[in-house]
Amino acid sequence: MSNEIELYYWPTPNGWKIAIALEEMGLPYTVRLVDIGAGDQYDPAYQKINPNGRMPAIIDPDGPGGAPISIFESGAILMYLSRKTGLFQGRTERERIAVEEWLMWQMAGVGPMAGQAHHFLKYAPAMDPPHDLPYAKNRYRAETGRLYRVLDGQLAANRYVAGDFYSIADMAVWPWASLWKGQEQSMDDKPNMARWLEEMAARPGVQRGRALHSEKRGDFSKDRAAQAALFKQA
Repeated sequence: MSNEIELYYWPTPNGWKIAIALEEMGLPYTVRLVDIGAGDQYDPAYQKINPNGRMPAIIDPDGPGGAPISIFESGAILMYLSRKTGLFQGRTERERIAVEEWLMWQMAGVGPMAGQAHHFLKYAPAMDPPHDLPYAKNRYRAETGRLYRVLDGQLAANRYVAGDFYSIADMAVWPWASLWKGQEQSMDDKPNMARWLEEMAARPGVQRGRALHSEKRGDFSKDRAAQAALFKQA
């Protein structure tokens, strides 16, 4: 595993997932920035790597059988990296099932719902013309809160998301959950989640992954050109 993995990245929650995993796993990597505010994700060369036109993606020159492989979708990348290294995937089949359950929960629930909460609470009202939609705000704020109550209940009996062991499930959930203030959530009734957020934030690998190109993280609510690139209709 001497060749560097190419990480196609921008400092967003989904990008942080993979940066954190690479740091925690000690894998060498080089960053290929995909400026989503400038529309880099729509470049035909990038869409050969990720046909969905989203970020992140990786190219591993040391893929299965020693041949290069490109992978898109953050959950798929996390599962691949954990298999490649044998790290953070659980020690038994039951633990691996728990990791996969909570990883899918994040991919299907927390990411989409928290992402929509960000959109309708922060970005849509600042667009030209403004789209200030109380139903959408309440809908996604409430569903994000419901998911975080599920997480708090899981963490009441477990140190980490999938059990008593740190895993790629934690790496997947934390980037979105760490932005709870912007999702208009409260930790007052979620003490277990608050404890976990603090413990995660203290990990050096999490800190390094979260800090990767943090200077490029902008406020798209004030950038009309970026909004046009991010929110354009197909």
